Amino acid sequence: MEKTWHKIFENETEAKAQVPLRQTKLLAVAGKEICLAHTAAGFVAIQDACPHLGSSLSRGKINYLNEVVCPWHSYRYDLRSGKECDYRTRNAKTYPLEIREDGLYIGLLEKQE
Repeated sequence: MEKTWHKIFENETEAKAQVPLRQTKLLAVAGKEICLAHTAAGFVAIQDACPHLGSSLSRGKINYLNEVVCPWHSYRYDLRSGKECDYRTRNAKTYPLEIREDGLYIGLLEKQE
């Protein structure tokens, strides 16, 4: 499978204005729903659907450990690795981000036909 890069913001300043520190935003990119989180270490992207029962992680909160906490059952996912912190369910998929001169990009694997 090949990775395709999609521009999600024109620049880092625009991203920071739309997603304040320790907040999340739901993005729809190439048919996928993605939770974009702004942490002290920068931006990270994780699948939006909680692997437990599908709640939107972008409606959750970011805790002091840089985990997103699902709003339904409080499952916690490490924003860097997607690991579910208590080993109760599957890990969440994470996506690479790149800040380039012309914008903030997300990398998605595209299925080849």
